[in-house]
Amino acid sequence: MIRPKMILIDVDGTLVDSVPDLAYCVDRMMEQLGRPVWGEAAVRTWVGNGVERLVQRALTGELDGLPSDEDYERAYPIFVALYRDNTSKRSILYPGIRAGLDYLAGQGYPLGCVTNKAAQFTEPLLRDLGVRDYFEIVISGDSLPRKKPDPMPLLHAAEHFGVTPAGSLMVGDSVSDVKAARAAGFGAIVCMSYGYNHGRDIREANPDAVIDSLPEIRVLLEQAA
Repeated sequence: MIRPKMILIDVDGTLVDSVPDLAYCVDRMMEQLGRPVWGEAAVRTWVGNGVERLVQRALTGELDGLPSDEDYERAYPIFVALYRDNTSKRSILYPGIRAGLDYLAGQGYPLGCVTNKAAQFTEPLLRDLGVRDYFEIVISGDSLPRKKPDPMPLLHAAEHFGVTPAGSLMVGDSVSDVKAARAAGFGAIVCMSYGYNHGRDIREANPDAVIDSLPEIRVLLEQAA
């Protein structure tokens, strides 16, 4: 583990359990389309690659499924309208998030947020849950031409803070976060054990460490070289 010059943190599955709102919107969308609802358990395995992929998965019932263009073009605006009104009504911070952020901010670590969620949902969610001000920069899924697992958002953040990728730490919950951090040449990637990784144990992706709550990162950083 490195002692980072910058720490980037993911949103869904890392800071926030957003599935209750996402599942509500998926099921209301399905009802408006005259289709059976899926329920929270199914949606929990589909989250993590942005709203577009979530809608596609809901329409097909498959992680890698692709619906017809007609079905998607009908469904997507319905979901967006629903989620715009239900971005943070049921979503909550995971236990320990505020304490962990307080520790990191108190130690003077520059903090950024990198998510695949679109900015129109990311910014209100972070504000409503009271954590937006911890982050100097928030890079959403539509802030740049490419999003995770592409390294572009992480490299953009490193450039913003004027630090090297090798001196940077990514905190996430999914294989997408691990791939992005590795591709960007980040010095370390730490993952949360509880997040969204399509039902698979995040340890299979070989992050540098897995923790059960954000405050546990203190031990890792204090032991860092």
